Amino acid sequence: MLSYRHSYHAGNHADVIKHLVEVAIILYLKKKDKPFCYHDSHAGAGLYSLASEQAQKTGEYKDGIGRLMSKAQQSAFLSPALNTYLELIKELNPDGNLAFYPGSPAIAKMLLRPTDSIQATELHPTDFPLLQAQFLQRGFTRIEQMDAYAGFKAMLPPLHKRGLVLIDPPYELKTEYQDLVKGLQLAYQRFPQATYAIWYPVIERSSIEAVIDAIKNTGIRNQLRIEYCPKADSEGFGMTGSGMLVINPPYTLATEIKAALAEISDLLSEGAASWQVTELVPE
Repeated sequence: MLSYRHSYHAGNHADVIKHLVEVAIILYLKKKDKPFCYHDSHAGAGLYSLASEQAQKTGEYKDGIGRLMSKAQQSAFLSPALNTYLELIKELNPDGNLAFYPGSPAIAKMLLRPTDSIQATELHPTDFPLLQAQFLQRGFTRIEQMDAYAGFKAMLPPLHKRGLVLIDPPYELKTEYQDLVKGLQLAYQRFPQATYAIWYPVIERSSIEAVIDAIKNTGIRNQLRIEYCPKADSEGFGMTGSGMLVINPPYTLATEIKAALAEISDLLSEGAASWQVTELVPE
């Protein structure tokens, strides 16, 4: 299993892929005037200092967002979603020094309109007050110290009929994969018209393929798999890549993410990168 506290891994290659997909989906949802809901199941602290002891201990951001920002200073990328994502990072770091990195709820806060709603749950006693403090002045917002899957029962379906549900477990417990599948089925039953974006780590290939198969076999239609691995699969310990399983993806998402990954794949790796954007279950 993986112990994945956001503060240690903020801005790494997994965050880049996760947040690129998040940005692309939100930009698509904003094309319609009608408001929508963003729900974050494992929200974390929301904003991270890259100068913190945790971030400096791993230094993972240097090979993730650090490389992208260095490239962006030289020339713009072609991908609109990628450029929007990087503009958010620049907005948080106006002096040009990479000091802060936004978690997924902070990215949503920066992109959503005042009429769009934000819901987030975070159980960790240290992270929750930090997260809550960032949303005190925002309307149409509900931040709860609550188990993610209890949050699905309490908060879904939202008032708005469209939305993005981002599911980003820490994968610390042996039951985490099974809980994910059950939680997804519960959320989908309550809010089937939403887009779901589920983050997963690539550690042991057979384990992640098993959970992907379990989600495929739920009977839920319209599933898209997005995966990026800067390192080759390994039998040892450590995350070699990560992915997003997207349910009800925007029809433009596959093409947009393929183009973005083609631009950044080599930049984020040492030469052994692989990636895929694959339709698992058709609409």
